Amino acid sequence: MWMQIFRAAYDALNQMFTPPFRSTLWKVLALTLALLALMWVGLDKFLVGYLLDPAWFPYPWITTAISVALGVGLVVGLAFLVAPVSMLIAGLFLDDLAELAEREILPEGARGRALPAGQAVWLASKFATVSLAVNLFALILFLLPGVNALVFFAANAYLFGREYFELAALRFRSIEEVRELRRRHAVTLFLAGLLIAAFVAVPIVNLLTPLFGVAFMVRVHQILAPQAVVPLPNPAPPPPISARS
Repeated sequence: MWMQIFRAAYDALNQMFTPPFRSTLWKVLALTLALLALMWVGLDKFLVGYLLDPAWFPYPWITTAISVALGVGLVVGLAFLVAPVSMLIAGLFLDDLAELAEREILPEGARGRALPAGQAVWLASKFATVSLAVNLFALILFLLPGVNALVFFAANAYLFGREYFELAALRFRSIEEVRELRRRHAVTLFLAGLLIAAFVAVPIVNLLTPLFGVAFMVRVHQILAPQAVVPLPNPAPPPPISARS
């Protein structure tokens, strides 16, 4: 099975750069960078304009030192926000990405059903919240060498392995079936999640996490539960009218 999992990761990487995925990639990148830029401008205006009021700090060197510290803090903070923001934006396209992956690996006609709009928004929000929580936790552990990397990878592997698998499986199964699959294959999903965690850990590359996560977990779902994606046989045609009479 593990050769299949690694093959699935390799195929997902290749698919990320095919024309249909590239189209979504540019949309995700553009919207993510635009949102991060707006956050930067808003936070900078608030922090510099409000907290560095000259009336509060009569000595210019104090204002300069605080301004530099705030600038560094903004860079570090926004770096940790790249992954959750990109996941929130990519949530708008998760169903489209999943269908593209299914078209590449499944027989003609074996497609999952698009998630209801409310559920899709909920999943996107949950993805972003989970990513934000993990990255904030990693930020807290930033000053603990060794421990921070271990916790960061373990938490990301567990959470994103679950979340992306849930997205892929819900297109074919009920939530109860998905939970049972997650329970049965918890170790496999954790280890597969480590490959997604590798994306989250690399700056700039983590912008691609949603695209890789969806393409990868659609394939993992097929490996773990292939019976869910076998197309139903076409119904037999009705007998001719003469035969029925």
